[in-house]
Amino acid sequence: FEMIIKEVPAPVIADEPPRLLVTTLEYDNYKGQIGVGRLHSGALKRGMQVVRITPQGEQENGRIEYLFTYHNLAKQEVDEVQAGDILAFGGFDVIGISDTIADPSFAEPLPPISVEQPTVRMTFGVNTSPFAGREGKTGWGTSRRLRERLYNETRSNLALRVGDGESPEKFVVSGRGELHLAILIETMRREGYEFEVSKPEVIYHRDPDTDEMLEPIEEVHIEVADALTGTVVELLGARRGQMVDMRTESGTTYLKYLVPTRGLLGFRSRFMTATSGMGQMHSLFYGYEPVQGSIPGRQFGSLVASDPGMSSTYAMVALQPRGTFFITPGVEVYEGMVVGEHIRPEDLAVNVCKTKQLSAIHTEYFGKDDKLKPPPNMSLDDYLEFIAEDELLEVTPQSLRMRKRILNNEKRLKDQKAREKITAGME
Repeated sequence: FEMIIKEVPAPVIADEPPRLLVTTLEYDNYKGQIGVGRLHSGALKRGMQVVRITPQGEQENGRIEYLFTYHNLAKQEVDEVQAGDILAFGGFDVIGISDTIADPSFAEPLPPISVEQPTVRMTFGVNTSPFAGREGKTGWGTSRRLRERLYNETRSNLALRVGDGESPEKFVVSGRGELHLAILIETMRREGYEFEVSKPEVIYHRDPDTDEMLEPIEEVHIEVADALTGTVVELLGARRGQMVDMRTESGTTYLKYLVPTRGLLGFRSRFMTATSGMGQMHSLFYGYEPVQGSIPGRQFGSLVASDPGMSSTYAMVALQPRGTFFITPGVEVYEGMVVGEHIRPEDLAVNVCKTKQLSAIHTEYFGKDDKLKPPPNMSLDDYLEFIAEDELLEVTPQSLRMRKRILNNEKRLKDQKAREKITAGME
């Protein structure tokens, strides 16, 4: 996972009064906010009076109520820790990154650390599809529950930012890359939440001096077999990647690239497919640079269900030349649900619920086997890459469904024509 904390190492001093720099946060429903760090000097005891110093110089007196050290993968409660130990403590209502915990007689702050700012954002919202409330935990699909869960995540997830959206049912969640947000989505669906998310988008900045638009750039390190180097170079070249370094050792090629964050959206799954799971990729935030230019995106439209009901083999076999389906026969669908990928750039409304009319007169032999191609096994990353700007991903503990923002086909076509007129008028 991408490193989000850059800590300035400091020597351990045992003779001075205790000082601790908070580098990580946790939260406990019973003990409250928990700070984690390495004791820089002295000894820290449970019940000891200390002072919390913020990076801005503000001070707050308090007491160490809880004190833990780490043993294997669990926290172990102790009465005293010494300089050099990694510990967790509680006792303050508010604890922040880069806060210094020190003895009141030696209230000098330690050098602060920096937490990288978010580069990608998504909109989380209450599930508004016709299937809402079917698969999640009862009462966990409300805006109050979703808001509480997202804001609680910021207490321990350092690089995550949560803000209110354009309506009370929507929240803007920003993180350190697509993987950062995908992990949050997967964690929440396993907990029983159901919600909908929008397509990931990068966060642009504007240069205050030149008023030029800047975009985030990632430093990507890749390890791949020599035979697959050309494939990886081609993939990154199409996504505006710039090669910085390349070396080969013992049949393995090590690549270093600077790639716009836009180019990395959905790239991980394509990279794993192209390398048959044998490649390794790591990325770090590099900085903001001028916008690199257009990056090839999705080239085909969506197959959208025009009628609610149960999908049938008869209808899907007849529509199979129109594109690739993401569902199988016998799956319940609703109007506006994305059921496949079209073979052309525009969207196409199809009726996948149509059934064969029963008749006593046979004009054709219907006993032949209907051959329907199996749908692709799409992961969460694949769905996040595929959805378009006017689509949403419905996330539940049991299913992942793509849908249009406007479910009604007539209203969606009217909205599309209105946006096209506005765009033509601006040109």
